[in-house]
Amino acid sequence: MSKIYIPASSAEQWAQFLAEPVKHWKQGYSARTLAYSWQEASGFPTEVESVLEQKFPDIEVLLAIPEYQVPLPGGSRPSQNDIWVLARSESKRISIAVEGKVSESFDKTVQEWLKDSSPGKLRRLEYLCNLLGIASDVPGTIRYQLLHRTASALIEAERFGAEHAVMLVHSFSQTSEWFHDYATFVTLLGGKSAENIVTSVGSCAGIQLHLAWVRGNASYLSK
Repeated sequence: MSKIYIPASSAEQWAQFLAEPVKHWKQGYSARTLAYSWQEASGFPTEVESVLEQKFPDIEVLLAIPEYQVPLPGGSRPSQNDIWVLARSESKRISIAVEGKVSESFDKTVQEWLKDSSPGKLRRLEYLCNLLGIASDVPGTIRYQLLHRTASALIEAERFGAEHAVMLVHSFSQTSEWFHDYATFVTLLGGKSAENIVTSVGSCAGIQLHLAWVRGNASYLSK
């Protein structure tokens, strides 16, 4: 992956980084909705900033990269974050992995993902569990996407010397579709879930880990 990035001047430029632009770049879909919300904010969207400031006063975006890939052991496919953000609050740096949603699920459960499992998949799952401090076997009902998205925040926090890592679901569903899966994951990591709050779940590899579900501005569904 290139280490040279070119600033985007419009949300439409985000589409080129999608794996399947024709399929996913549509009005009311998460990729397009998220892109317009963040591009027009020129920083954090208002609702995201207000939630993050509960934990991180005067937080500001230092760098935000759409469709940001984080390599993981045990296979060739990286974790592709809808947005990865390096932020600052006072003297602290924060790595934020953003997962955008409208009505899409968090994809496969761990049980489904492990079907016909290879040694690489088993190695990756072991790595993710160790990184996230999951001591026992991860329940098969947990969504695999939540595991590797949270790991992305931690991996990049270590790489950029950030003291905090956040996995943030920016959901534009006005009925909180799939929140139950997020809540189950938060419980697995020892936290308490609710919308529009930052939940701290302790330290992983010396980095403070936090989770958040933020309801997005519905006006962007029509962009």
